[in-house]
Amino acid sequence: KRLYNFFLISNIALFILLVIGQPAKSKHPKEPAENKIKPINKKVKPKPPKMKERESADSSLKSQSILTQVMDKGRFEKLAATLSLSAGQSIELRCKGTNVTWNYPSYLDTFKDSRLSIKQLDRYGQLILTNSTAADTGEYSCWLQLCNGNKCRKDETKTGSTYIFFTDKEELFVPTPSYFEIVYLNPDKPAVIPCRVTTPSAKVTLHREFPAEEIETDGTDIIYDTKKGFVYQHPTSDHKGIVYCKAESQGAPQISIKYHLLYVEVPKGPPSTTIAASSSRADVSDSVHVICTVLGEPDVDVNFRWQYPGQESERPVIIQNFWRLIDRGTGHTTRISKSVLLVEDFEARDAGNYVCIAQNLQGETTVATKVELN
Repeated sequence: KRLYNFFLISNIALFILLVIGQPAKSKHPKEPAENKIKPINKKVKPKPPKMKERESADSSLKSQSILTQVMDKGRFEKLAATLSLSAGQSIELRCKGTNVTWNYPSYLDTFKDSRLSIKQLDRYGQLILTNSTAADTGEYSCWLQLCNGNKCRKDETKTGSTYIFFTDKEELFVPTPSYFEIVYLNPDKPAVIPCRVTTPSAKVTLHREFPAEEIETDGTDIIYDTKKGFVYQHPTSDHKGIVYCKAESQGAPQISIKYHLLYVEVPKGPPSTTIAASSSRADVSDSVHVICTVLGEPDVDVNFRWQYPGQESERPVIIQNFWRLIDRGTGHTTRISKSVLLVEDFEARDAGNYVCIAQNLQGETTVATKVELN
């Protein structure tokens, strides 16, 4: 009986082991590599990073340029560094953002041209220029402003810029309001002769008026840039004189306006200022002039301010400012700027110190003189 029970228990245990411990057999034979991860799972895992990379690239592109051109049928096109259009065409530019600032050829502001329209809409800034002319050739750019209260700054990551040539076979050079311009040659910085063209493919050469000759453009010391003109990288006194540009493009050559190149060599710094009165003593009813003089660089503006004895009592005086260029006889040109304060019908309250404050980009200088009553 014990032996019977032992065999019975052993058979039951063997049966349980066979049923529970063995994996169920498949109804169909196992294919090679069936236990490996299916190929579709391999594709699923890398998808998120690929999408992120694409999004990142798109974001980078948007941060580089927010400027687009509105084309026909409501299409939009991102602008390249340069764009050529025929004069007479109209153009609409859009800059994405809620606080957009625009830059465009300055003469459009000077003459308050009605052909130019700038608007700020909900999600973008809009610039429209109609009936374009060769004179509209230049850089058009925009950027977003970041403001905190009344203080705003340019967002360098949200900008857009393009240079537009408005081609006109009758106007190869971008027109200017004058027929003669002065270009200052400063040894410290490059000088630009701004004979820009409306057709980027035009062949442009530089010429001296006297002696009549073409000036060689070597690409090192003198280069030509279609967006700027001829650039003297290292101006010297040998470059001074009168020059002009000549352009050719599928037709008769055209001549630019003339440019007078003046060599400048004046030390940089606050204004070099002197002051003098027409007389150090004056009688009642005399007229007294006080003259403030600055000698400086030809292309540097000087601002004048005055302090005088009758200022607090609102004594009426006449103040006139003017400047002129002078040739120092050694090939150098400088600028004399003057401010003249006139006191008519001199009175006792006009006696005292006359102070002139001259200011330029480098600083300011204060000088004074005294006028007494006889």
